[in-house]
Order: sequence, then C-alpha cells, then structure tokens
Amino acid sequence: MNIKIIGVGKLKEKYFKDGIAEYCKRLTKFAKVNIVEVPDEKAPESLSEAEMTQVKAVEGERILAKIADREWVIALAIEGKQRPSEQFAKEIADLATYGHSDITFVIGGSLGLSPAVMKRANDTLSFGRLTMPHQLMRLVLIEQIYRAFMINIGSPYHK
Repeated sequence: MNIKIIGVGKLKEKYFKDGIAEYCKRLTKFAKVNIVEVPDEKAPESLSEAEMTQVKAVEGERILAKIADREWVIALAIEGKQRPSEQFAKEIADLATYGHSDITFVIGGSLGLSPAVMKRANDTLSFGRLTMPHQLMRLVLIEQIYRAFMINIGSPYHK
C-alpha cells in the first residue's frame, strides 16, 4: 500500500518532524509513506472573500498537481465525515482489498481547501470541529493511520 500525505506549507518545528518521522518509521512494515509539502500562498492577515478564494485556488492547483488519477483522495476538512478509529481502520483495509492501494490524504492551508480539491476528493475526514494548527494535524493524521494498521492486525496498541 502507498500512503501519501499532501500538506500546504513547510513543517518547521523539530518536535513535529520527529513525531512524524517516528510514525513513518513504524509504518514501513505496512505501507510506503510519502509526505509532500506544497508551498503556501503568501497573503496579508486580513483578506477579502475574493482574495481568500484566490489563495485557496492557487494552493489547490499546487495540491492537484501532486495527485495522480489512480490515487484515492481523502480530504481533511472540519466539515468532513467523522468516524471512530475502528471504522477508519476498516475503511483503509477495504480500500486495499478493493484495488485502491494508493491513498492520498490532503491537508489544506490556513484557509482550508479549494472547491477543486474537494471535488477531486473521493472522501472526506474530520477529526472534529476544533481548529488545529496544520502542522499538528499532520502528526495527528499519521498517528491515526498507524493506529488503523495496528487495529487491523489486532495489536493491543489501540487500547
């Protein structure tokens, strides 16, 4: 299985990098993991609605350029589908079983994902209505992916 995580912006803090590297290492026995960073679009603090739309569109183009046609795309969004870890694990196993062994997770920038990226997504995922820093979200996501594999092999890690 191939897991790709596309994130907008550069991961800066060493503790996030270290945590993500640890889970990527743990995942090597289950999947090939590729983390792709796309540049965030520079924008002033206060933006008009039109400027926000433009920033998301530019970031969206950068994201879409990193996604191949064969990839099953799961967009992370506050308004996405919430599910317990066990269901998430089952869905990952089912994707592999039914021929979707290239799974791509997309984490947008601070303004969210463009409509074009949401349209390309095959599914959505939400970790709740809380707003989290996008760098932290990468760590939470990779841990949940690892947890899914642990659940699927019956490991006590999940308890």
